[in-house]
Amino acid sequence: MDELHRIDWSLVQAFLAVAETGSLSAAARELGTSQPTVGRQIRALEEQLGAELVQRRPRGLALTSLAESMLPPARAMREATREMAMTAAGQEQDIRGTVRITASVAMSVHHLPAILAGVRSDHPEISVELVATDSSRNLLYREADIAVRMYRPTQLDLVARHLGEIPLAAFAAKSYIARRGRPTADTLMEHDVVGFDTDPLILEGFREAGRDVDREWFSTRCDDHIAQWQLVRMGAGVGFAQQAVGRADPLVEELDLDFPFPELPVWLTAHEAMRHTPRIRLVWDRLAEGLMPLVS
Repeated sequence: MDELHRIDWSLVQAFLAVAETGSLSAAARELGTSQPTVGRQIRALEEQLGAELVQRRPRGLALTSLAESMLPPARAMREATREMAMTAAGQEQDIRGTVRITASVAMSVHHLPAILAGVRSDHPEISVELVATDSSRNLLYREADIAVRMYRPTQLDLVARHLGEIPLAAFAAKSYIARRGRPTADTLMEHDVVGFDTDPLILEGFREAGRDVDREWFSTRCDDHIAQWQLVRMGAGVGFAQQAVGRADPLVEELDLDFPFPELPVWLTAHEAMRHTPRIRLVWDRLAEGLMPLVS
């Protein structure tokens, strides 16, 4: 029993990674270590427990019945460890340190650089990490300290602030208008349109407005917002973007299509414990201040 009281968390962490990924190599990538190291950790945990946890099969690894029964308490141990780290971090009073922010690629390219450059200029003791991705990062697991979301978070233990809605609008490059004429509500269906490949956002908006269009309506398709906007700027066709982004671009003109475009909600989100860390609170406030002019 004394041996069990001294179970090393790193061994349990390796066990969870193997159990959840299904292989030593995938677990090693997740943990940022080597496959032999993970293998040694699994063997060390098995020796400590006096029982086999993992069996090698032709198509990978299989968990023993003991390992399966250990998963719930091991996951609870992981959550407790993360909560301890989060609570301790939330008590930090020194403003020096790193703040990690995650936001969509479009938000990271168009809006956050000026805000974060201001933070660095005014507070050089704060380091900034910006994770520009359209996939969600988990604040509970400290993959980021602050998230700028386009949806309301639903996880518990998060604090969120709704800043408002970013209006969208239709735009076309001046070069496109010179070549094809200015699109209007009546002539839009005759024009080239730049849209998404798999994302249904634009199509759903038009359908809700009574226009029956499908993916083939887009003469140019791309799911990456930044690449899509570049296509519009270069004259590939009519496109849709945040109103503030389009109005600030000298290569394009806003179009009046007499159409109710959807709006993008903007939420600031952080873990409740981290929200009280001075440097995170400072960056949170600067983000809110900098993003407010964009929203309606």
